[in-house]
Amino acid sequence: MSVRESIHIDGVWQTAASGGTREVLDPADATTLAVVAEGGTADIDAAVHAARRAFDTGSWPGTPAAERAALLRRVAVLLQRDREEIALTESRDTGKTLEEGRVDVDDVTAAFRYFADLVGNESAGRVIDAGTPDVHSVVVHEPVGVCAMITPWNYPLLQASWKVAPALAAGNTFVLKPSEVTPLSTLRLIGLLAEAGLPAGVANVVTGAGDPVGARMAEHPGVDLVSFTGGLASGTKVAQAAAPTVKKVALELGGKNPNVVFADACATEEGFDLAVDQALNAAFIHSGQVCSAGARLIIEESVRDRFVAELAARAQRIRLGRGTEDGVECGPLVSEQQLAKTEAYVASALAEGAVLRCGGERPEPSDVRPATGYFYAPTVLDACHRGMRVVREETFGPILTVETFRTEAEAVELANDTEYGLAGAVFSSDTARARRVAGRLRHGTVWINDFHPYLPQAEWGGFGKSGVGRELGPHGLAEYRETKHVYENLRPAPVRWFAG
Repeated sequence: MSVRESIHIDGVWQTAASGGTREVLDPADATTLAVVAEGGTADIDAAVHAARRAFDTGSWPGTPAAERAALLRRVAVLLQRDREEIALTESRDTGKTLEEGRVDVDDVTAAFRYFADLVGNESAGRVIDAGTPDVHSVVVHEPVGVCAMITPWNYPLLQASWKVAPALAAGNTFVLKPSEVTPLSTLRLIGLLAEAGLPAGVANVVTGAGDPVGARMAEHPGVDLVSFTGGLASGTKVAQAAAPTVKKVALELGGKNPNVVFADACATEEGFDLAVDQALNAAFIHSGQVCSAGARLIIEESVRDRFVAELAARAQRIRLGRGTEDGVECGPLVSEQQLAKTEAYVASALAEGAVLRCGGERPEPSDVRPATGYFYAPTVLDACHRGMRVVREETFGPILTVETFRTEAEAVELANDTEYGLAGAVFSSDTARARRVAGRLRHGTVWINDFHPYLPQAEWGGFGKSGVGRELGPHGLAEYRETKHVYENLRPAPVRWFAG
C-alpha cells in the first residue's frame, strides 16, 4: 500500500474513485507527513456494498466465537510487535508525545484482548424458565450487521479500537472513516487486521472529510448501525441523518468535565501536591485535546489562592515541544484551526472578566518548537463563572478554568451545571464525602482522588449531551449485537382457539 492508496475495500487498497487526495500535516511544523486519498460517496457506496456482501453471504458472522477471539488475540500480538513504529506514527500525526503514543498502543492492545476474552468465555445463550418442561426458551445474541464507524482526531487509534474490537468480536462487518486530520495509525490497524487473517470485505476504510464521507455513512440504507465519536454539532447531524432508516446509533460526544477539590484534600503537603499534580494531568495531557479533560477546576474557596498559585507556577514549567523529542512533556495542538479556536476562547474569557494566571499565548520558538508549529502555552484562567463561554463549551485545548465553592452542596451544583456529563473527579481525604459526592455527580465516569484512568472492562460514555450508548465493558459489546428470543414448543398440539 502506498499512502495515497488509503482506501481499503473488499481486501484491496486503492485510490479514491474521484482521484482526489489530501495532505496530512505534522502539527509540530506544518510540513506534509503523507498524502492520502480523499474519498467520496462513491467510495462509501462501494465499501458498504462490500461489507454488506461479507455479512450476508460471507463466513465471518457465522465464525465460532472462539475463532473470532483468536483473531483478536493475533491482532494484539501484532500491535505489540509494531509498538514503536505505530507509536511514532501516532505521535507525529496527532502531535502527542511519543510516550503517550506508546500508552495508546498498549491500551488498544488491552481492548482487543478484553473483547477476545469476553466473547471467548460466553455461554451459548440465556435459558428462560417458561414454567413448563414442554418449552425450550433461550435468548441469544447475534451481530447487528454492517457497522459504520466515524472516529475523531485526538485518539485515532484508541477510538477506532473501541469500535472495531467489539464489532468484530460480535461477528459484524464494518466501514470505518478515520478523521481526515489524523488517519495514519488507523490505516496501520486495518493492515494488521488483514495480516491476522480477517476475511476480505469484513473491514473497510474510507479516508475523507465528514461531509460527504461521514454524512453518507450515517444515512446509507445498507448500514445497520452507526457509531460516532466527536463533537456535539457533528454528532447531532449524524443522528439526524441516521433517523430515516431507523438504524442503531451510538454517540460519544465529549464533555466539559469538572475536577472538584475539597480543602481537606490539601490538608497535608502530600495531599496538596497530589491534588495539584492531578489537576495538571487532568487539564493538560495531550494539550487538553481529550474528551474527558478536567478543564473545569472547582476548588474550595479556603484553599483557592495557594492552590491556583502553585498550579500556575507548575503549568508554566511544562516542557512544550515536538512530541518525538526527549524531555518534551506536551506537544502542539493538532491543527491551525484548533490553535485559532483556543486563542479565541482565551480572548473571550478575558473579555468576560477572567484573570489570566499563566499562558494565554503562543510560546517562543525553540529548537524543539518550530515557529510554524501549532503550539500554545498551558493556560490557567482564574475568577471564572458559568456565564462564560470558556466554562460552558468544550474548548479542546490547554485551557483550565477555575471556579470556587464554599459548601458541598454548592460543589455538586457547580459540577452538574453543564449540558454534558461525560466524566468528573472528586478529591477529598474524607472517604464518605468523596463517595457521597461521586454518587451525586451526573457523569458517566467519576474518579475519586485520581483523573483519567479507564479500564477496558468498565463502560465508557456519558449523561446528557455527552452521547447515547456506551463503549467498552459488556455494554460496549452489546452495542454491536441484536437480541433474539427463540421459543421452541417441544410438544406441539393444536390450540383450537377457533372452532372452524
